[in-house]
Amino acid sequence: MVNISLNWLNSYLDQPVDAQTADRVLTQLGFPLDGLDLRADDALLDVEVTSNRGDCLAHLGIAREIASGSGRSLQPPDINLPESSANTIETLTSVAIHDDAADACTLYTARLIHGVTIAPSPDWLVNRLEAVGQRPVNNVVDITNFVLQELGQPLHAFDMSLLNEQRIVVRMAKVGETFTAIDGSQHKLQPHMLVIADADKPVAVAGVMGGQDTEVSDRTTDILLESARFDPLSVRTTSRALKLASESSYRFERNVDPHGVDVAGQRAAQLILEIAGGTPTPGVIAVGQPLPAPVIITLRPDRCTSLLGYNLSVEQMIGLLTPLQLNPTWDGNVIHCTVPSHRRDLKQEVDLIEEVARVKGYDHIDVQPQMQITVRGRDPLVEAKRQITQCLAAHGYCETINFSTIAESSARPFFTSGIEPASLIDDQQRAAEPILRPSLLPSLLSCRKGNQDAGNHDVRIFEIGAVFGRENGQYIEDRHLALLADAPEPDLALRDLRGMLEELFARLGPRAQCQECRHELGYLQPAIQIVDADQPSRTVGQYGQVTDAMRQQFDLQTSVIMGWISYDWLVGAYPPERQVGGLPRFPAVERDLSIVVDESTRWQAVADAVHAVRPDMLEDLAFVATYRGKPIPTGRKSVTLRMRFRDPRQTLQHDQVDQQVTAVVDQLTRDLAAELRTT
Repeated sequence: MVNISLNWLNSYLDQPVDAQTADRVLTQLGFPLDGLDLRADDALLDVEVTSNRGDCLAHLGIAREIASGSGRSLQPPDINLPESSANTIETLTSVAIHDDAADACTLYTARLIHGVTIAPSPDWLVNRLEAVGQRPVNNVVDITNFVLQELGQPLHAFDMSLLNEQRIVVRMAKVGETFTAIDGSQHKLQPHMLVIADADKPVAVAGVMGGQDTEVSDRTTDILLESARFDPLSVRTTSRALKLASESSYRFERNVDPHGVDVAGQRAAQLILEIAGGTPTPGVIAVGQPLPAPVIITLRPDRCTSLLGYNLSVEQMIGLLTPLQLNPTWDGNVIHCTVPSHRRDLKQEVDLIEEVARVKGYDHIDVQPQMQITVRGRDPLVEAKRQITQCLAAHGYCETINFSTIAESSARPFFTSGIEPASLIDDQQRAAEPILRPSLLPSLLSCRKGNQDAGNHDVRIFEIGAVFGRENGQYIEDRHLALLADAPEPDLALRDLRGMLEELFARLGPRAQCQECRHELGYLQPAIQIVDADQPSRTVGQYGQVTDAMRQQFDLQTSVIMGWISYDWLVGAYPPERQVGGLPRFPAVERDLSIVVDESTRWQAVADAVHAVRPDMLEDLAFVATYRGKPIPTGRKSVTLRMRFRDPRQTLQHDQVDQQVTAVVDQLTRDLAAELRTT
């Protein structure tokens, strides 16, 4: 937001605008009014300004916009400051920017004026400031505020006699330094804060506010006039940390024109000489980085027409861009535009096209009576991920996102044989966690510890992310899906996890088998490995109960289960092929079998034995329940399974089903030493 006085605004236009015209033009150009205060002889416009248009936080910037959108001419103020070839200012003062402050202060200029008379400001200056809600102080301070409102460049005037050794040092604050601002507030400075100091102490917080110790007062006769450019992020960080905001910080946070720094200094010096008198010291001190070179962007007229949807001639485009001070020139193929230094938001061709549309008026873009819409099918990979997250959420899992780096002590148990750990090349900010994680599991264990500290129970979490390593000197990267769940009853929790994994496989299409891990894992016991059914030698995942040693390493007080699956393998078969037939004409026959098998026998072995018989009328096989206890002997368990039989050509007879059930029982007896349970 910026407050704009209509009378002040009109002083920069060849033809005045009324409040309604200003409202209409600014709204068309993308600067709508948040408020309009009509007064007896003036109007106050409360203009909304986006953060990338710091050039419009001033009357001249808004006048430039109105001139471009209304056909008026801009009349900037005349700056006639006599300059001398001599540079005697360097014999009276100096400015130094410390190396660690060079990025935070890219340009600092200083001018000296001797023999000024501090007095109340003339009526015209008082009226200008009061029109935008500013309180007059004295003529010198009021001039710096006037130039800020006119050009958008913050300035500050120091009482030269109050500067220790009469020199300026731009540096970072020291530990323990304090600062008293002009408004009387006291602040403790931090080492990350940029300050303007004399030889002894801070005299201003750079870009935010000046200090009480060196402020201009009735006794001031010599002033040092500062005009500088400070890093927006540095100013914003300091302003928020000190809870100290000002008109200056508001503008520095949104970038100021680097080429306007010295112009504003000249304008303020000129007004001080006219109003407060005094004698300028010849020369100006300017230290910092070189001014940025002009940026030239080319605009293709046919591209502009294509994007906007209406035809404009080259002459019309040039006519729209000229008032914006872009100096457009046509070479027969493209329009070359030199971006003025105050328009740091213009970076590429499309920005120029937007300027053409903005100045011409978005209302000139025709509304097409018909619109061509192309509807694309869902991306299989996006849909596969949606299926995964939907399934896991239905089972009570919450998604987490963790850092990709972990400490070496956390990563070490998860290193894979033959795969070296991958570490960051150079990142001091992550020095405590320099290893690119070889697995998502340590991240989930750390996340579980955080939930434990927060008092959360029955935690179920998952993450989809990248894992890293080095093989033969080359970095390798894979994607995993990892899961972790609290397991007060580990056996039951593992069965639930197995069921959820089978649901995932059914949704996404990959064929998997679960079996005992071929080798011992230091972090899971028992450990189950998931293999690709089409390539049994390929391990695509693991899951199991977290070992006590691993729980102790992460200081977990509850039993948990966890596992991982290769994400690319999981989604690679999506969408699965579905075989769909007509509705059955004949009824099915269901048979339940309860068999007693060894405690170590898994359901997959039972299912494999049933399918080995190849019963031609078997339509479905389903697990029903497991029972342990009397009269089942210790070390054995009862597994109940349900088989559904159907003949698509006729109604099945019981003797036909009996034959196939008998064959299944015989196979189970041979393969698993199963006994048919009769009680």
